[in-house]
Amino acid sequence: MKAIRARESTGVSGLAFEDVTDPRPMFCEVLVKVAACGITHNELEWPLWTCRAGHHRTTIIPGHEVSGVVAALGFGTAGLAVGDEVFGLTDQLRDGAAAEYVAVEARNLALKPRTADHVHAAAVPRAGLTAWQGLFEHGKLAKGQTVVIHGAGGAVGSTAVQLARWAGAEVIGTGRGHSRELVTELGADRFIALDGDRLEDVTGQADLVFDTIGGELLAKSPTLLRPGGTLVTIKADAQLPAGRDDITTVAFVQESSRAQLTELARLVDQGQLRPQVGAVYPLARAAEAFGAKAAGGISGRVILQP
Repeated sequence: MKAIRARESTGVSGLAFEDVTDPRPMFCEVLVKVAACGITHNELEWPLWTCRAGHHRTTIIPGHEVSGVVAALGFGTAGLAVGDEVFGLTDQLRDGAAAEYVAVEARNLALKPRTADHVHAAAVPRAGLTAWQGLFEHGKLAKGQTVVIHGAGGAVGSTAVQLARWAGAEVIGTGRGHSRELVTELGADRFIALDGDRLEDVTGQADLVFDTIGGELLAKSPTLLRPGGTLVTIKADAQLPAGRDDITTVAFVQESSRAQLTELARLVDQGQLRPQVGAVYPLARAAEAFGAKAAGGISGRVILQP
């Protein structure tokens, strides 16, 4: 099959479109014929070079969000059938979905939204699971509470805005001024442009701060919280702010969940969640796609199609 492969330490410049061995589904896995693959611009910088068995890898296939059709089942697989249209996350310690086929553990997949095409379905898994887990598992967001979402115009942030609105929370989004129209359209009650407005205007108003940016913005976030509030960041390696013993701070990395993917698909089908696709590239132009996303200016997920 055709696939995109990266070689260690070469980054985007080392991506190659080439022939690779077809994957085979193992125990409790399915083989997916890839229709669309979502990429994250800096994923080649992640610690991907150790495989699930602990051995060093010299090449990887990137792209760990997938939407496609089940082509074959491994022994012991339950809950899915050949021909099912599915979406989900592949294991980051195995080859990803920037290919014509990918083998995925069945538990990491769910039936894709019926009302979304594969391109839009592939934009949901990482952003959707990250936003869901940040807001509801770690942030315990409830109806009537107030949440501040940093980076509300990004893939995770824009999904979080929609999920928080669906949950009945008051939503305050932050980001660059050019994101104001999108964020308010998606359901934010207020928007603070970090290149123009005053973040201090919401001091002490939030029950939850959900941070997707890190850095200086994360450091300032405790002042936005009421006593008993929670600060959640997706920057798992960040130095969490100290100085307040009346708030909870959490840094996390999203995990795959079929149950949550199923709920996200339901919300898409009900019109409560609108997947954000920024650009679509053919698989052979993956290096261009990674570069364009890294350069900025593309809001929403970048998608590759075999």
